[in-house]
Amino acid sequence: MADQSPPVEWRISEAPVPYADAVAEMEARAAAIAEGHAPELAWLLEHPPLYTAGTSAKPQDLLWPDRFPVHASGRGGQYTYHGPGQRIAYVMLDVKRRASRTTPEGDRTGDVRAFVSLLERWLIETLSEFGVRGETRADRVGVWVRRPEKGQGREDKIAAIGIRLRRWISLHGVSLNVEPDLSHFAGIVPCGITAHGVTSLVDLGLPVTMTDADLALKRAFERCIGCTR
Repeated sequence: MADQSPPVEWRISEAPVPYADAVAEMEARAAAIAEGHAPELAWLLEHPPLYTAGTSAKPQDLLWPDRFPVHASGRGGQYTYHGPGQRIAYVMLDVKRRASRTTPEGDRTGDVRAFVSLLERWLIETLSEFGVRGETRADRVGVWVRRPEKGQGREDKIAAIGIRLRRWISLHGVSLNVEPDLSHFAGIVPCGITAHGVTSLVDLGLPVTMTDADLALKRAFERCIGCTR
């Protein structure tokens, strides 16, 4: 059950947002939330085509460095692609409120692993609205779908997760492949994983629009994380 915390602001940007502008907005909003001057925020948007390098990115995994702009990112993880047709959901949430635990000393603190699990469940419940079974794996990040028609053991990634915490407020968030150009992922080794592929809702044969995805994301968010306004 979602808790009774104050509602999270739900924002959707219609036009693509430059990556640097999004990061600046996230950082400013996270600081305001930490100071108690602004409510938590879930911000849905798209980026122009680009690659981001997380804190664990390996240079050899950038296969096509001149194809799209490459941005260093403070989030965890390795290389990812962002572009049109992919719904980005940046979440600036109070982790101590949304995923807390009590220390042996009796203090309340944030539980990062529980928070990541919460984001995973949000994505899995979103996918379930379209009849897609999303799954997680202990040895690789993100949400995956089985593709038996492509070979035994084949799984494709349909959603990614990468976060950073500042004063227990989250930055960055998740991305869901609705209908991106999947060939754009060929410029990197996505998240350092070579044994599996990348897919999207439309690639799975589902006529899902971005509006459809947004509505499903909102419904699942309210079930898994909290109410919105």
